[in-house]
Formats: sequence, C-alpha cells, structure tokens
Amino acid sequence: MSDTPKFEVIDRRKRKLEEEAAQAPSAPAESESTPVQQPEPVSQPGPRLVVSEPEPAAEPAAGGQDAYPMPAAPTVEESREQKSAYDASAERLEDLIRAQNPGAGPQPPVTFESLVQQLYLSAMIQMGAGTREGERPRVDIVGARQTIDLLGILSEKTKGNLNEQEDRMLQTVLFEARMAFLELTSMITLQPPPPPPVTK
Repeated sequence: MSDTPKFEVIDRRKRKLEEEAAQAPSAPAESESTPVQQPEPVSQPGPRLVVSEPEPAAEPAAGGQDAYPMPAAPTVEESREQKSAYDASAERLEDLIRAQNPGAGPQPPVTFESLVQQLYLSAMIQMGAGTREGERPRVDIVGARQTIDLLGILSEKTKGNLNEQEDRMLQTVLFEARMAFLELTSMITLQPPPPPPVTK
C-alpha cells in the first residue's frame, strides 16, 4: 500500500442539492415514544483524502478518452452565478487589502502578458535564476522543462488569436526560456557523472 495520499475530485454543484436536502422539514413522528433519529451530517464538498489503494487503472476508453469521465460541463446559468460570486468575493478581498494598506492603489488587471510573464518567471526560477550571491542554486530542470513546454502549448493554442505585440512577446519569452534551458542542460551533460556509492 502506497504512502502517497490520493485525492478525488468532488463536483461542487451537488452542494446546493445537499444543502436543500438538509434543510427539508422532516416528517412528524408517529408517536412520542419513538426515539427521534438525528440526521446524518452532510459531507462538505471538496477534495478528500483517500486512504485506500485505488483499483488498477482500467484500459482507456475508445477514442483515447480516460476511463473516468469528467463531470458534465456547467450550464450557462451556473457559470454566470459562479462568475458573479467570484467577482464579488474578489472585490471584498480588494477592499480588505486597501483597508490594511491605504496608500496602495487598485491591483492592476490580469492580462495575457501577466500569464506569459508568470510562466517565464517560473521557468527561470526553476533553472536557478534569482539565487542570492553565495547560495547554491536550486535547480528543478524537469519542472523548468514542463513550464517551457506550457509556454509552447500556449503559443500553439493561441496561434492566430493574438495581436502583433502579444505574439512577439510570447515568441521572445519562449525563445529566451529555451535558450536558457539549452545552456543549463549543456552544463549538466558536460559534467562527469558522480562516482557510484562506496559499498562496504
């Protein structure tokens, strides 16, 4: 049995149905001598830790789809309600931040440029950039490769949908990140392999 915790995804839209079921009036007792049963607590939706070992993975379904289908897509009404609640919650958070820091202005909006910069910064940090002088760089070369691959996917999926400035920025960032990756992997592969551990 593996020690790695397993998680399952819970459909959050079921929460409303569970709350309505919990609030429904119970049927009147037939007699006073009958003990009143306490309702079972409604489980809260969200990720849950699964302690048992999952069953072996089934063969993929036809067409390359996973054997475990995703929940149905939310309806337009559900998406609209969720977006409205999200915006209201974000506004409350902004108000709290401004109350704690009266001199701080409103946060800048998140744009496509912000997304590209975030991925580029993550890749560079994973390759050891930003390490303080005198400290040994902590390099996550596999994580850096995955982040650079995400930039590549972003470039492919947005082809034809970006303006000239956005496309130039994305291509420049992708080029720079790949060049840094090539330099780092060249240094890693030129180093001699570590000696095998000494056995007694």
